[in-house]
Order: sequence, then C-alpha cells, then structure tokens
Amino acid sequence: MGTLLLLFLAVAGALLAGAAPVSAHAALTGSDPAQGAVVDKAPTQVSLTFSEKVALSDGSVRVLDPSGKRVDTGKASNVSGTTYGVKLHSGLPDGTFTVSYQVVSADSHPVSGAFTFSIGAPSTTSVSLSDQTAGGGVVGGLYGFGRYVSYAGFILMVGGGAFVLACWQRGAAVRAVQRLVVSGWVALTSATLALLLLRGSYTGSGKVGDIFDLTLLGQVLQTKAGAALVSRLLLLAAAALFIAVLFGAYVKRDAESADTDGEGADGETEKRGPDADRAIEKKDLTFGLAIGGTVVAAGLAASWAMAEHASTGIQAGLAMPVDVLHLLAVALWLGGLTTLLVALYRAPSIEAAAVRRFSRVAFASVAALTVTGLYQSWRQVGSWSALTDTTYGQLLLVKVGLVAVLVGIAWISRRWTAQLPETPEAMDTAETAVTAEAADTTDATDTTADTTETADVQEKQRAEVAAGASPAAGASSLAAASPGSNASDASDASDASDASDKGPEDAGDSRRAAQLARQRAAVATARQKRIRDADPLRSGLRRSVLAEAGIAVVLLAVTTALTSTEPGRTEEAAKAVTASASQRSGPLSLSIPFDTGGQDGKGTARLTLDPARVGGNEMHVFVTRPNGKAFDVPEVKVAFTLDAKGIGPLPVVPDRIATGHWTASGVQIPMAGDWKITVTVRTSDIDQATVNKNAKIG
Repeated sequence: MGTLLLLFLAVAGALLAGAAPVSAHAALTGSDPAQGAVVDKAPTQVSLTFSEKVALSDGSVRVLDPSGKRVDTGKASNVSGTTYGVKLHSGLPDGTFTVSYQVVSADSHPVSGAFTFSIGAPSTTSVSLSDQTAGGGVVGGLYGFGRYVSYAGFILMVGGGAFVLACWQRGAAVRAVQRLVVSGWVALTSATLALLLLRGSYTGSGKVGDIFDLTLLGQVLQTKAGAALVSRLLLLAAAALFIAVLFGAYVKRDAESADTDGEGADGETEKRGPDADRAIEKKDLTFGLAIGGTVVAAGLAASWAMAEHASTGIQAGLAMPVDVLHLLAVALWLGGLTTLLVALYRAPSIEAAAVRRFSRVAFASVAALTVTGLYQSWRQVGSWSALTDTTYGQLLLVKVGLVAVLVGIAWISRRWTAQLPETPEAMDTAETAVTAEAADTTDATDTTADTTETADVQEKQRAEVAAGASPAAGASSLAAASPGSNASDASDASDASDASDKGPEDAGDSRRAAQLARQRAAVATARQKRIRDADPLRSGLRRSVLAEAGIAVVLLAVTTALTSTEPGRTEEAAKAVTASASQRSGPLSLSIPFDTGGQDGKGTARLTLDPARVGGNEMHVFVTRPNGKAFDVPEVKVAFTLDAKGIGPLPVVPDRIATGHWTASGVQIPMAGDWKITVTVRTSDIDQATVNKNAKIG
C-alpha cells in the first residue's frame, strides 16, 4: 500500500508543479477615475467595481502619489452593490497616481491588481508594480498542494469507510484497509491545519514568514473560509470517533459472530440464542455507523461547498447541496475504487459478492456525478464559447474526457467481476490446483528445514560427547533430533538434562527454532500470495482496477485545478467589459433629432458624456434649431436604461447654464453595457417629444 500512496502523491506533485498561480474569481469591471484617465481636479475618493462581492481588510485599496506616498485614508468601504471606495486626502498635487488593490472574492480566492490615473497631466512616478499576482509564489504552491491533499484525504477516508460498511464488512479487520482509511483521515486533518496557517499569507503578502503570524490567523478565523476550515476540523474529530468504532467495536462484534458460528457448526445448538442477539447488535451498530458516517461525510463536503464556487453566483441556494452530493459521489466511487485495489493487492481474499456490491455502488455514483456535473458545468460555463475559449472550459473538457476513459475501464472491470465465482466454495475449487502445488513446495521446504536442523543438532551432540559432555544431555539432544525416537526415552533424557546445568547451547537451539518458525511463516505468506496472484480472474480485475486508480489520480488533479480557476461565465463577462472599454476612447457624443409636433417644434439634441465610463461622468446637452442656432427650450430631461441587466431608467435633470445649453455633473453609470439614452425636450407648455438612442458606455 505504501507504493500505491507514493505513486498517488508523485503524480499529484508532478501535475501541480507546473500549475499556474490561482486565478481570480472576481474581476475588476470598472473604476472611478478610470484606468489611464486624466482628470482636471483631484477626486475625493477612488471607487472600484468588481464582477461579484469581495471581502476587504485594512489596506485592501491603496492610492499612492508620484513619490510613492499613500494619500488614501486607509479604510475602504462598500459604496453600493459590488462597488467599493476609499477616501482621499485633500490638496493632492498634479501628476500620476497609482491605485493598487488586493481583496478576496466571494468564493475565497485572492484578487489583486493595479492601475494609474492622473490629475492635471501625466507625470513620472517612482511606484513600481509587482508582477506577482495574489495566490502565487511559494505560499500559493503550498496552498494548492494542501488543497489537493485535502481532497485526496476526504476521498480515501469517506470512500474507504463506505466500502467497508456497504460492500465488505469483513474488510474492517483487514490491516491494509484500516491503514488506508486512517491515512485518509491523517491527510485531511494535516492538510486542513496547513491551509488554516497558510490562508493569511495566501490572501495577503504571500510571504513565507507570515505563515505563523498569529495576527493573520486571527483575521482568517473571522472570514468565511476560516470558518469553513474550523468546521472541517471539528467534523474530523467526529470522524476519528467513527473510525475508532468501525475498526474497534465493529471488528470485535464480527469476530465474536465468527467464533459462535464455528461453535454452532460443531453441534452446540444452545448458542443460537446469544448468536441471534449478537447479530441484532451488529445490525444496529452497522445502522448507527451508516447514519453517523453519512452525517459527518455530508458535513465535511459542505465545508467546501459553503466557501467555494457553489457559494457564489447564480442559484447558490441550489448549487451548494448539489455540490455536496457531487463530492460524496466522487468519494464513494474513487475512494471505494482505491479500497478495492488495496484489497486485491494486500488482502488474502475478497468475496465476489463484495466486488459486485461495489460495482452497483459505483454505477449509482457515476449516475449522480453525471447529473450534478452537468448542472455545475452549465452554472459555471454558461455558453458554448466559454467552454472552448476559457481556461475553465478547456479544463472541464479534459475532465470530461478523463471521466469517459475511467468509465470505459470500469466497464472492463465489470466484465471481470461478472466472471468471478458466486460462492467462496467455487473460488476454493478454482484455486485447488495452485494450492496443491504451493503446498507441495511448502512441504518440501519444511522437510529440508527439519533435515537441516536435525543434522545440526546431531553434529552438536557428537561434539559434546567428544568433549566429555553429560550423556544425559547427549541423549536428550539425540531424542529431539531423531524423528523416530521413542517418547519415553526422550522424556527420560529430558529429565536428566533438566537435572544438569543448562549450557550456552540452549540459547542457540532457541534461536534456531525461532528462525525455523519465521521460515515457515514466510513460506505460508508466499504460498498465499502465489495463490492470489495465480488466479487469472483476480489478476485481470486487479490490472483493470489499477488502471482506473491511475486515471483517478490525474482526474483528481484536474478537479483541484478547476476549483482554483476563474469560472468561464465570469471570465467571459470580464472580457466583455474589457472589450467594451477598449472600444470607447474619449467622450461619448450623440445627435438625436426631435419633433414635438407643434409650431417651431423641430430641432436636434446633441448629448455628450465624458469620460463615458463606469462611475461619475459629466453630461452636456446642446439643443439647436434646424438652422443650427441655439434653441431656447423650457425643459430638458435625460434617462439611462440598461435593459440587459434590468437597470433603470436612471433619471438625470440637467441645469440650464445658457441658451440651449444644459449640463449635469456626477452622472453615475453603475456598470458597462449597451445603454439606452432617452432625451425628453419640451418646447412649450403642451408640446414635448421623447427620443432615444443606444450607445456603449464603460
């Protein structure tokens, strides 16, 4: 089993070693001032808009002047929705300012970045921006490996325990199976503790020295991710009790049942009453373990669902229980598969009925994985283009391909399972030839060992006689060495030997006897292994299950990478915002003709919006007659509507500053998109017209 675990971790390390740093799951979709903007006067605050809610801490948003000095007040706050801002000191000089941010997205992944804006005119700046992204570096690599180990430990512990209870209860007494389940618990517990320590540095500075910073640890415990990790540790304490009962009291009940079954076979019918009681006790214990284990396993799965992808985005209330079901199905399938592999390689035998029961469990798990996986894929990807054009979608395609290969190999395993004998007696019959051959080899080995020992003892006896040793001692040695010696002679010789002092030769005899016992045990073990390996059905099943386990290791690595990658739906939304912003350069200008229907009711409204980005904007409306002269109208109103997101209309009432000239400052555009701009012009007490035009803003 140690070789299998080393292979498991080696492949995992190789796959994770080349993994990129964790991708952000929240994207910056806008800012005020905008990136690269040049403003006439210093703003009172800097605001940032993200694609989803984020968590802030002290220093999450920093604004630096051209000399590198902080000019913000230090405490960022939520302005509205997914927009966050930090106040600036007054009296800022002209020049280029740098805004850096590092926040934590709603699904517990760090997000960082920086941009610049200028007051008055651009200038040189002494601020240098780091190329390292949040969640990268050594700490990011350790955190990613810890996540992988935690998933692997969960699968081994839950899947192994379920395999024993549901498929192979006799396996609870198999030492290799016990070590596998306990190893899963140790791996999950150790990884959870490591993630708890790494979390503060992972979402913050990224420095190795901050891993054991107790102040950061206290801050982590107050976050959603920290609460999930602490909950996982508490549930692991309950899991330890479950494992102790499963491999302690449960095994004891099984052994007692086996002993009483043997006595009943010899004719002691009076034991039937206690046997029935023990069977009921074991059944009740099995039921209790099943209920308790299910609750603990579901709670552990929920510790991931409540803090990662499922906890944010659309339909979070449905996505979290679906994610729990998905994780449990993975554990039942892959964890049970690993336990079966260990049983095939390390256990003396495993019943065909147990293999068939696991085959049915695996089929149900794959069905659950298919349904929950399709829902999760739709929720996280959202479109066919995101499936092929985003990193998340490409990894998802790789995962689907691996699952298809795994199911294909599982089908081969089911064919081997169908050929296994139905009963243990049939299996014994199939192995008779191999057993007989191995027994002949063992008998020959035992005979050789006995002959060798006899020759050694006789040689020692002759040496003792030649040296004048006690005849009684010599007789005793000869009696022990001669297979055909008389029992009474041997007894007399033994009595005579006991009467004399024991010499140093007795210690040598004991060592030779112990060595002979070890030889016989080794031969017996080799015989069992030879019987196990020579069974063609068992060998075929073992090879196919080993291939399944190898694919499962790679599949688990891809799944871990998926949980650390920005979902395709979010990535496409961020790309759309970036593309929209790149299409807009400079102020927006629209010319909209109108006709109120009354006398002297025709004209044109020219609207400008500067800088036409998310956040605050300055708006001007110029109303002119058909001949191009300024049109003095009594009222102008403007409204902005984003139909795609159900936002608006957002009314704006500009102020008249000159004939035909109306203006408004601080016009807030909450997000980028294709906005409908509606202009209402009133030319008299009863005549007015409302016209609109679409334009991309942000």
